[in-house]
Amino acid sequence: MKIAIFSDVHGNLIALEQFIKATKHVVDSYICLGDVVNYGPWNDECLQLVVEMPNTTVLEGNHEELFKGAVSVDDELPLVKLFYAHSIRFFTRLDLIKSLPKHTDINNYRCVHTIDKRSIYEDTEIIIEQNFIIGHSHHQYKIERSNYFIINPGSIGQNRKWINLIDYLIFDTTNCEFVFKSLSYDVEKFISELRTRNYPSECIEYYSNKKRR
Repeated sequence: MKIAIFSDVHGNLIALEQFIKATKHVVDSYICLGDVVNYGPWNDECLQLVVEMPNTTVLEGNHEELFKGAVSVDDELPLVKLFYAHSIRFFTRLDLIKSLPKHTDINNYRCVHTIDKRSIYEDTEIIIEQNFIIGHSHHQYKIERSNYFIINPGSIGQNRKWINLIDYLIFDTTNCEFVFKSLSYDVEKFISELRTRNYPSECIEYYSNKKRR
């Protein structure tokens, strides 16, 4: 069985639709590692699309926690507060995030948004006691720690290295093979929607100033 594992859509419908088009005839099921919402303007639409995808498990990310009021926005960075204040205005689908699971297991891997609420990168030192597949940091990698692996598929909607790339992972459970995937999308359409919905200039500049590949 082939599973597409993805994370951090962040309200980017343009990227999400491109990802689904690329995978719908290739994989048997999906695992979403969370953070479907915030930053981008299409939070309702992205949630609706993700939950309607066939054979899909959707996990809770920290931005779902934020949108349902489980954590306070007061503790977030100033830019996150700006995005949240605007994105929450277009959000109505609390029903789709109020009871999402925190994790799921596949083969000998624990799938979860992140570990101990940390942003984990390729050079992060961390002690673990099992294999993990995580999101949250928006970077695609496979690292080994404590004789276990941490695998991150990267971000669908907000790539922190190349803003116009969609990153995800295909997991073949038959032979336990992981294949990293990337494809480009039209980020200018996304930025145009931010302008249409009058997002603050700081939010628009965040995407406009990121590197493209």
